[in-house]
Amino acid sequence: MRCLLDSHSFLWFVHGDRRLSVPAREAVLNSENQVFLSVASLWEIAIKISLGKLELSKSLPDLFWELAVNEIEILDIRPQHLLPLADLPFYHRDPFDRLIIAQAMVEDMPVLSTDPKFREYPVQIVW
Repeated sequence: MRCLLDSHSFLWFVHGDRRLSVPAREAVLNSENQVFLSVASLWEIAIKISLGKLELSKSLPDLFWELAVNEIEILDIRPQHLLPLADLPFYHRDPFDRLIIAQAMVEDMPVLSTDPKFREYPVQIVW
């Protein structure tokens, strides 16, 4: 299975946070799965750190290392990922989450997320 981590799911995974559901953790740890993190998530994390809205026990370079160690691939933003955004209903107003939703739609990947607003969109949720 190919799947896309939401920002909080990635952070909870690398920090060993118990809020990450068992199915989500198993999806990341399953070596048969291809797990992705959107570059939009890294952008969001970096912005929140710089604004003082997010404090982590790991540095940004440590998070990059976690990506490599856990074989989590970066999903770049491609032009085709932007196409659904023009028609995407505003159930979710966060621009980073809207982009993650659009990427999941285009790539036909489930999203590992606890965000209830994601369920309003035509994407599969693993939680």
